[in-house]
Amino acid sequence: MTHFPTDRRSLLKGGATLLAAAATMSAEDLLGYAKAWAQTSPFKPEPGAKINMMRWKRFVEAEDVAFMKIVDAFQKANNVTINISNESYDDVQPKASVAANTGQGLDMVWGLYTLPFLFSNKCVDMTDVADYLGKKCGGWSDSGKAYGMLDGKWIGIPVAATGGLVNYRISAAEKAGFKQFPKDLAGLSEFFKAMNKNGTPGGMALGHASGDANGWVHWALWAHGGNLIDKDNKVVINSPETAKALEYVKGLYDNFVPGTASWNDSSNNKAFLAGQLYATVNGISIYVTAKKEAPQIAEDMNHAHLPPGLDGKTREMHLGFPILVFNFSKYPQTCKAFTAFMLEPEQFNPWIEAAQGYLSHFLKAYDANPIWTVDPKNTPYREVAATATTPAGVGKLGEAAAAAIADFVLVDMFANYCTGREDVKTAMASAERSAKRIFR
Repeated sequence: MTHFPTDRRSLLKGGATLLAAAATMSAEDLLGYAKAWAQTSPFKPEPGAKINMMRWKRFVEAEDVAFMKIVDAFQKANNVTINISNESYDDVQPKASVAANTGQGLDMVWGLYTLPFLFSNKCVDMTDVADYLGKKCGGWSDSGKAYGMLDGKWIGIPVAATGGLVNYRISAAEKAGFKQFPKDLAGLSEFFKAMNKNGTPGGMALGHASGDANGWVHWALWAHGGNLIDKDNKVVINSPETAKALEYVKGLYDNFVPGTASWNDSSNNKAFLAGQLYATVNGISIYVTAKKEAPQIAEDMNHAHLPPGLDGKTREMHLGFPILVFNFSKYPQTCKAFTAFMLEPEQFNPWIEAAQGYLSHFLKAYDANPIWTVDPKNTPYREVAATATTPAGVGKLGEAAAAAIADFVLVDMFANYCTGREDVKTAMASAERSAKRIFR
């Protein structure tokens, strides 16, 4: 049976060994570990449990393969059944809502952003699982706590996030005069202008792309001092700071490749890999696919964090992936046991290695996983938890903040101004109306 180190120092020391072991760990090894784990785990599955779990449809094939190995080992070791259904980003929340409203169909959901907060009264208290993992794996980052906790208890477990970072072509950037990626807002604006002028345009999603669009428009708003809500959850979107953010984003949009206002979460991946797009905000999935299908693009691309805001602070909104257990499930202990098993070092280390940087951790010990340093192009994605802010911004995360992101309130405000459907004042007023209906 293969064992992986759990503390930072031994993880770093055994980096090369870990990568090799992760790649070769057999189903037999994993099953052996799962059986041993089941004997000592504080979470005991109900006999004969049958779980229906929905997750988002993978963007990195190897991640899904590694995940299904974990599912298979857990099932066999515990004599339970876990049925996995895969749904696109945009379908996860509506289907989870149906289950929450009807009290049937699903036991667990591995969803996006703030999903547990949409129906917190339907979620099993996962505090015991969070405490168990936190003690074992170096503690939770502040952003992990923010994504998992409501009123002092954990309503979901933030498994990982995919970082929304800048993906750009090195040769095009250098030709546009940027040997290093810009480190401030003015520089980023100049970058997109120069890239477009050279016929190598960039572009970020401004359509209803749950991951890509929401992420970078929240960054743009916060970077200019704007907020949807204040610390008391009062709607404050109609402000001079928001107006500045709108004008800034319009300047970027005017230099984007055409069509970004209708992009979904896969549009920029396809355009980048087709050689039609030279800079965008995305997870590491473009790079992972390029290494396999377009090595010349992979060699010529790199990643960077978006620049700090006007106050010098970096606030990014990355796509968190929390897991929740519905309180109408007949098998809550099985769900808890599986969640804890997923994030144990023996599983999670090879799993995030298989994801090749697509899954960034919220548990601090996993900073030491060698996937973050084996290729310097992966390294920026290690810092995702450190720069992540929830969709509530300075406010309190709850059902209303979760609804605002699910309804694309900010995305629509920026898109309506950028495409000329509304002027600055009208775009802000429309967003304010939408937000006030949600934050009552």
